[in-house]
Amino acid sequence: MLRVETIDLSYGASRCLRSVSLEADPGRITCVLGRNGVGKSSLMRAIVGLERVQSGRIMWDGRNIAGLAPADRARAGIGYVPQGREIFPFLTVQENMETALAAAPKGSRVPEEEIYALFPILKQFLRRRGGDLSGGQQQQLAIARALTARPRLLILDEPTEGIQPSVIKDIARVIRLLAREKNFAVVLVEQYYEFARELADRIAVMVRGEVALGGPVDELDDEAVRRLLTV
Repeated sequence: MLRVETIDLSYGASRCLRSVSLEADPGRITCVLGRNGVGKSSLMRAIVGLERVQSGRIMWDGRNIAGLAPADRARAGIGYVPQGREIFPFLTVQENMETALAAAPKGSRVPEEEIYALFPILKQFLRRRGGDLSGGQQQQLAIARALTARPRLLILDEPTEGIQPSVIKDIARVIRLLAREKNFAVVLVEQYYEFARELADRIAVMVRGEVALGGPVDELDDEAVRRLLTV
């Protein structure tokens, strides 16, 4: 479904992505690992159109979307949960989810039954402002908002960052369900190998803007991955 092919991305004179390639397929979870500052978030922002690549292709359903605006990529079925969640603090939970309808098929409504089955807590807080939620609840809201647009690819940038362990388990359950039962393609950015290894079908480890190691999770050497994560 998604094929990122040897993309380069620079910020001024600083080159942050160097010939990076990545794949994501329906029903599969691809995890991008690496320490802070290696280019993981820049790669996600390039895929969703928030950063313009200098070379390479971003293929989505066989079409190069590298020149498309972020809104058009969202309408094409690419959902994004950014690092830090970026919910609207003064809008209610209901209103936060409704903002994603602009990218959904015409006439769509918030898929309440599906979302409340995944995140029951949100049903209790529909009229509560997003800024009044806990960090874990905000993360659940951010994922719910992305799902409101009916994506086929879901990109999650460090969804476990700053989240309590009980909510991390809930998020892992949801990610697994979306891939295995709903046939989503999922790209997950993480720093923690153990969490990624439990969920992922494929892993790509980034070091200094490059994919230094990657492949099916069962074929990777655990020690080799851990060494790269400490570089």
